[in-house]
Amino acid sequence: MDTRSLRAPSWLRTAADVVTARSSWLACALFLLAGVAVLDDYGNAADSATQRHTARLTLDYAWGRSDALLRYEDRMYGVAVEAPLLWAERALGLQDSRAVYLLRHLLTHLLFLAGGLGAAALAFRLYGRRWLALAALGLFLLHPRLYAHSFFNSKDLPFLSLFMLALLLLHWTFRRGTARAFLLCGVGVGALANVRPMGLLLFAAVLALRACDFLWAADRAARRRVLRTGGLFAAACALTLYALFPYLWSDPVRRLAESLAYMADQPHLVPQLFRGRYVSSDALPPAYVPVWFAITAPPPALGFGLVGLAALARRAWRRPGDLLRNTRLRFEGLLLAGWILPVLAVVLLGSTLYNGWRHLYFLYAPFCLLATGGLHALAAAARRLRPPGAAWTYGLAGAGAAATLSALVSLHPYQQIYFNFLVNRATPERLLVRYDLDYWRLAYRSALEFLFAQYPDEPIQVQKQFRRGYNLRHILPAADRQRFVPVNHAGDFYITNRHTSWFHGPVLPPPYAPSLHSEKVYGNTIVDVVAVDLAKADAAAAV
Repeated sequence: MDTRSLRAPSWLRTAADVVTARSSWLACALFLLAGVAVLDDYGNAADSATQRHTARLTLDYAWGRSDALLRYEDRMYGVAVEAPLLWAERALGLQDSRAVYLLRHLLTHLLFLAGGLGAAALAFRLYGRRWLALAALGLFLLHPRLYAHSFFNSKDLPFLSLFMLALLLLHWTFRRGTARAFLLCGVGVGALANVRPMGLLLFAAVLALRACDFLWAADRAARRRVLRTGGLFAAACALTLYALFPYLWSDPVRRLAESLAYMADQPHLVPQLFRGRYVSSDALPPAYVPVWFAITAPPPALGFGLVGLAALARRAWRRPGDLLRNTRLRFEGLLLAGWILPVLAVVLLGSTLYNGWRHLYFLYAPFCLLATGGLHALAAAARRLRPPGAAWTYGLAGAGAAATLSALVSLHPYQQIYFNFLVNRATPERLLVRYDLDYWRLAYRSALEFLFAQYPDEPIQVQKQFRRGYNLRHILPAADRQRFVPVNHAGDFYITNRHTSWFHGPVLPPPYAPSLHSEKVYGNTIVDVVAVDLAKADAAAAV
């Protein structure tokens, strides 16, 4: 039977490409407008001020103004992202902390959108269909947790975005194969490794791929070219990492080893709520990362990702030699390795992790491309089954995007607490006793805004809960910041997310009075405002 007669009509394929030709850029522009509109809706992460301070100390050390960095706890963190954020606020002459943090939120979100465009460009290079490029963009941007983190998380989300752009650069490099391409790739991977040492995974990947190319080289000249470009890449990567990491300058080998050891096994032990019990951050069960990844990924990404894995396994079984040649199958195998190997490394090494899988958010970059490959495989199978099969595939992808967008909008501004259908979201307070929810206390902003509105003419004394708990105040208007008074012991109010305090184990609201205000997601309380002073509670109840 001639299967060509069962393919989707050429006009349908052409129409899909025409419609989506510029849709990725248009979609990104719409996301940018939406991001600007909601920029001031998000709170400030507990670590934001610390990250900014790390950049200040590092730049002071680099310019010889101070050696305080050498005595600083977080000296092992690179500042390839934080330094440009600091330069941007200084270039604009920003002094008020609210303006500073709104700018940081905007710039990290812009980098997230750039990562989405990188996903679209790479999907087009891999599969040659513009509608699949648009699908990759949607899979990347329409992850509710990642979308929220793209505003307030200047650590894990920039690394995810840059990891996606590095994958695009890597694919371009191996297609071009020139010395200049490998030089640029080395610079990109070196900068990525400065943001997070996990970026060295791509360093190892490039060298492994070059080893495959060496084995498949046709002659001695080709092998010399492989060795030359591989060496150029390695040198560019090492020099870039060294140049962007001032802490390494005086003793690069020892301090790089120190930094890698610190990142793999951080000394702070923080209790993590997982499946209803607290586990230590340095003794996590093997299922910790896989479960967190599975229950927080949008269902379309999970479904298409599983199809993509099956399709990849089928092609690898039929053409195993392509895994060693410079083919699309080899690059998809690299994506699979980039998704699986970090998880295995974390499990085998017993690495310390905090707050779900946020340290490994970069895993979503290769996974969303594998999911795009799954969508491509579904479209190919649908075209073989019946002529309008491709249209059904477009409809399935569109329905999945609409459902995820609906969840993203309905949770605003708490998309970072998104869970999918794999967990029970219907029973009130069930998630609260099983998983960490608002671990960075972003909902504290809503609690403080309630207090400022409720008591407009007096200082607001709030009992401190943990070391970095009120860094969020920096994003509040100046008048409110002046009325906010954190105290170490008894204050007028107590704010809690009913979970763990930083480094101090479980904390519950004191039984002083009923909650004055609370925020809920999926029927689970993510923040409570409690009046320590009963007179305050009575006054609030009388309003």
